[in-house]
Amino acid sequence: MKQQLSETSVLNSLRLVKDPDLHRDIVALNFIKDIKIEKNNVFFKIELTTPSCPVKDELKAQAEQAIRDNIENIGSISIEMTSSVRVSPMQLRAELLSGVKNTIAVASGKGGVGKSTVAVNLAVSLALDGAKVGLLDADIYGPSIPLMMGIDERPKMKGQKLMPLEAHGVQVMSIGFLVDPMQAVIWRGPMVSGAVKQFMSDVDWGELDYLIFDLPPGTGDIHLTLVQSIPLSGAVVVTTPQDISLADARKAFAMFQKVNVPVLGIIENMSYYICGHCGHREEIFSTGGGKKAADDLNVPFIGDIPIYTPIRIGGDIGKPIVVLEPEAEQSKTIRQLTRNMAAQLSIQSLSTPTPKIEISL
Repeated sequence: MKQQLSETSVLNSLRLVKDPDLHRDIVALNFIKDIKIEKNNVFFKIELTTPSCPVKDELKAQAEQAIRDNIENIGSISIEMTSSVRVSPMQLRAELLSGVKNTIAVASGKGGVGKSTVAVNLAVSLALDGAKVGLLDADIYGPSIPLMMGIDERPKMKGQKLMPLEAHGVQVMSIGFLVDPMQAVIWRGPMVSGAVKQFMSDVDWGELDYLIFDLPPGTGDIHLTLVQSIPLSGAVVVTTPQDISLADARKAFAMFQKVNVPVLGIIENMSYYICGHCGHREEIFSTGGGKKAADDLNVPFIGDIPIYTPIRIGGDIGKPIVVLEPEAEQSKTIRQLTRNMAAQLSIQSLSTPTPKIEISL
């Protein structure tokens, strides 16, 4: 039997709509805001935990259907989809980067897997969805972010702090902005660690929903400096399908596990190649390795990215593929796996207890 239209009946109907990632109904998740009823018409907002929600359209459609199925004589239903990125419980403990809600490390156990390309496209995809995003190039010895983001300026000072440069809606900082591109950075470990700390403490990042760290390959000084300086919200491990890359990806996973950083999942880059002439799919580096590794390690498989020439071109000319060819299937794939990553971060945030703050009197 259908109910009469009221705020209570609207909320009761919406309790039937569950977020498939968070496994709770959208009323219990406190997503429903500003319900207004005029005659037989309903207006309300669904405020998600990220603008990059992968099921945004699905939730909107289900919410409208639930109201029509359960309330009689309903007129128009206007649903505004909004978002408010929540502060990671891990970040609440951080003294550095107090204006940043979530910190995400993008890492790989070895070089040559396209980790920086993935980090750049994740950052730009989040910005395209409406998030406030920063990208910190923590690869001190081989900074590639300036080239990939198309930035050749030097950052300015404001007071005692460096101001990040901006490209494609993303705030960016890299050692590549501060040193001659023709000179090698020949520093010992303590100097490298000091530079990474300064990029967190002496850069005015402002208010950000997400700050992505593009880490160097391996599991060395920079990784330890980062996890000892701030409690990371999560990490993403990038691999390619072949066994040698997967072995190193497992080492990266083990490192994050040891230092209590949640691994949001694995991304398999250069997963396959589709011939532009005949459409034949070729698994150049084997297939399914990233998914198998994710299953073995009991972490989510966020998605795979194919080999696609414009991805390489975009990196060379400073226009990430999601900007260079936004309608390409490969760009849509990257946009979707970015949303998958954001969903995993929301799951992680909701499942991590908020730390208690003890005050001594």
